Amino acid sequence: MNDNLIQQLLDKDVFIFVVGGTVGIVAIIFGTVSSMVRSTAREKSRREIAAYIAEGSMSPEQGERLMKAGEAKKC
Repeated sequence: MNDNLIQQLLDKDVFIFVVGGTVGIVAIIFGTVSSMVRSTAREKSRREIAAYIAEGSMSPEQGERLMKAGEAKKC
């Protein structure tokens, strides 16, 4: 039974879909992880800027400019 399933998966017509599906799933996973890392880094930067403002080494206006500088511009 197991050998039959492997032979069916390695069939030329099915193999293309298996590889394509695997590539698609891996791309989705990496995209999700990349988005999570980017979001975490952005929030960490916001907390650090807020801490600088709270301790008085940065003005609120400077902090606001720094936060806006990192945002993506929407067309």
